[in-house]
Amino acid sequence: MRENASYLLILGDRQAIAWVLHEQRMAFPPTSRSEIAQVRPGDELLIYTTRGAYRNPTRDRGRIIGHAVVTSDVRRLDKPVHIGGRDYPTGCELNIDRLAPWGRGVELQPLVARLDAFPNPAAWSIKLRQALLRLPEKDAVLILDLLAPLAGTPEANLPGYLAHDRPAAQASRRTSLAT
Repeated sequence: MRENASYLLILGDRQAIAWVLHEQRMAFPPTSRSEIAQVRPGDELLIYTTRGAYRNPTRDRGRIIGHAVVTSDVRRLDKPVHIGGRDYPTGCELNIDRLAPWGRGVELQPLVARLDAFPNPAAWSIKLRQALLRLPEKDAVLILDLLAPLAGTPEANLPGYLAHDRPAAQASRRTSLAT
């Protein structure tokens, strides 16, 4: 019998992050990657936002911001989700039970040398060029232990992520109107 698996859910766009957190669903790009087909209800996702997700990689850090449990099988969606000019034709339901405040979370880069998921710490970021990265149990436990004191309820922390959900052009227009 298959045990529940743990994955790093890698999100690299602020609009996608806000959608996943608000909808408590995940939509996947068209791909033949086997890890997406292997996701099952009960599997856990550690939600990771890349340092470029909020379009300021010199300021931002790649962080694990939340924890979710998959609550449905991954299936083809009746209508693909469209975010950031891309279609995501498959997806699943989630229960997000922990979420760090916006701008907080567990920074991944300092942990890389301690995580078995990154056998070559010098080239660790290459592993983040996919939607999911399967985590060994030891890695998931370490990350969850570090996330626990930082994360609260999604209801309390979701507004911070939603406030940053806007395309770059809108962000600069809003900034110029506010000054």
